[in-house]
Amino acid sequence: MQPRNTIRVASVPSGHVYIRHLDPVPGATAGQAEKLPKVVRLPDPDPDSPDNPATGKWWPPVMLHADWIDANAASFDVFHIHFGFDALDPQDLQDAVTALRRHGKPLIYTVHDLRNPHHNSPEAHNAHLDVLIPGADALITLTAGAAAEIERRWGRTPHVIPHPHVVELDTMEQYVRRAAQTPPGQEFRVGVHVKSLRASMEPLPVIQALLDVARQDGGMVVQVNGHKDVLESGGARYDAGLAHFLTAQAAAGELVLHVHDFLPDDDLWEYLAGLDLSVLPYRFGTHSGWLEACRDLGTAVAAPDCGYYAGQGPVFGYHHDEAGLDPESLKAAVRAARLAGPPEPLPTLARAEQRTVIAAQHAEIYATLLDRSGVLQ
Repeated sequence: MQPRNTIRVASVPSGHVYIRHLDPVPGATAGQAEKLPKVVRLPDPDPDSPDNPATGKWWPPVMLHADWIDANAASFDVFHIHFGFDALDPQDLQDAVTALRRHGKPLIYTVHDLRNPHHNSPEAHNAHLDVLIPGADALITLTAGAAAEIERRWGRTPHVIPHPHVVELDTMEQYVRRAAQTPPGQEFRVGVHVKSLRASMEPLPVIQALLDVARQDGGMVVQVNGHKDVLESGGARYDAGLAHFLTAQAAAGELVLHVHDFLPDDDLWEYLAGLDLSVLPYRFGTHSGWLEACRDLGTAVAAPDCGYYAGQGPVFGYHHDEAGLDPESLKAAVRAARLAGPPEPLPTLARAEQRTVIAAQHAEIYATLLDRSGVLQ
């Protein structure tokens, strides 16, 4: 059967960096990719004016409403959900799934999160997963560990497709060249980013353990970056205890504290590249785009064992979950990272080739579903 040239995907969302990097690198080929249809993703509708494409704003996603699906079914071939459904009632999500069935449109769901990092308890996200995972025609997830949990809980086997690069390839190459020309520093800089605190974060015991290592070992700098809404009084998520602790420790010269608003990408990459080790202070979670950005920039990562972070790429693991932190395991992870030295930067070419393969895998899943439904012909 000769496939048609283009598959139109209603992607929820479309403009997010992860989804943008599901497209092949322009001009690249990877064997079977040349034989597969071109994938075109619909632009995100503007939440304030659903008939118009968004200009950088995609949340809350308009496409997840049954009314939008009914009105726009002729404009797409497959429907692919990634995230953005947090605020929906499970019944509204079920109505969207039912609308897709009504129009014969295959549904693909990429399971990024088995536990929502913004929710204190798992019940609400589980209710969403209980709609999407059984209701999808195909499932994708990022790691073998997450796939095994999905199979155990729902009896479904997802495709395992890794996370593509986060940092743009030309920017990656600049940092790879710079790292090759820069001699190792005398200090070992360890960073914790508290940004706009998520429910999944428990940074205070993590920072305290890092300060213990710095005092015991010497030659180590603990750097904490956080957003103003968390660390300045009057902020929407102001955490007085954390703010007072960090301010006092910074005044005493125990750590370096940077308080700022959301960082533009160029500033964020510069900050991450300036760390020797980035510590993820999570007590629950699944996967991490932050981890992938660190890999792109040649920054080592210390990650907890509560999710499937180690399945994404090499990390220095430590024990941290909802029962609490094992500070000794974190100290051991930091010391192991320091002893190991800077990780080998990921070759930009390898990331580019990986992205092209990832794009081909997605196109093949879409094409197979359409072929199976008799639409692709």
